[in-house]
Amino acid sequence: MSGIQKIVAFMLMGGGILQAYGQAAKTEDIAYGDMNKWLVRVVEESFVIGGQTKLLYEVAEGDTLKNNTPYVNQGSPWATSSVMAKVSGVVKSSTTVFPEERGDGFCARLETRMETVKVLGLVNITVLAAGTVFLGEVVEPVRDTKNPLSKLMMGVPFDKKPAALSFDYKVKQGNGGKRIRATGFSKVADIPGINAAEVCLLLQHRWEDADGNIFAKRVGTAWEQYEKDVPNWENDHRVQIQYGDITKTPGFEPFMGLLEEDPQYCRNSKGEVVPIQEVGWAGPDEKVTHLVLRFSSSHGGAYVGSPGSIFWIDNVKFIYD
Repeated sequence: MSGIQKIVAFMLMGGGILQAYGQAAKTEDIAYGDMNKWLVRVVEESFVIGGQTKLLYEVAEGDTLKNNTPYVNQGSPWATSSVMAKVSGVVKSSTTVFPEERGDGFCARLETRMETVKVLGLVNITVLAAGTVFLGEVVEPVRDTKNPLSKLMMGVPFDKKPAALSFDYKVKQGNGGKRIRATGFSKVADIPGINAAEVCLLLQHRWEDADGNIFAKRVGTAWEQYEKDVPNWENDHRVQIQYGDITKTPGFEPFMGLLEEDPQYCRNSKGEVVPIQEVGWAGPDEKVTHLVLRFSSSHGGAYVGSPGSIFWIDNVKFIYD
């Protein structure tokens, strides 16, 4: 288990990620899920692309990170899609997650944005980046635009079976909901369908073989998408977590199925980045070993979305029966 995995495991298994209120309480907050604490990162971009100073924000607390320091989770289980990249020696940042004032505290604002880097004779890329916050970590600095999911270590150790996920949210569609794909090295293409903000929660039972491959069975699923504007806060919105094989249950959509074609990634016991191979649905008595929780301003995979779409979230917590 890596250092970050040990820290997150400690928080999840009693060191702070779940905080119950009273002996009979059925609600548990996720650490930093109130979105009130933010750590600021200062990134000095390369002179050849303008040498601007950019700010990135993490759902965490601590002193401001300077000198282009890669972010490593220390006290918070959350990571974001705001990253520092170093491609062909050029330092560039992308900020897609922001703190926004809400009442006496803050919420998280997730934005789908276009990022362009042009250096004559060296690099010329335009990519679309969705705003995302998730439980896990990011491998920084990002070195290229290939296989972007392999830069996001999805999931943290977890062993409970909550009944539902609760959070506050609102949504604003950008670009009329029209979806595009911008990968950085090909023309921007129109994509069928309407952009949707989404929340994805997966409970998995994972194991590792002798060669370091990671496998998982899906224990629980809570997955929703939001295609329409929600201009006012929807407070204490609850998404039921369904256990076992959900493919025959009412409301099942194909995107809720096993992640076979586009797997998520994690580090194995050797510290290597490997895909998480979901190989089946777990039975009702299967133990949970890991939790995947992700909020995104656009759906459909890497580099796909609607520029200008915004997904606000706040007060993320679990509900138990």
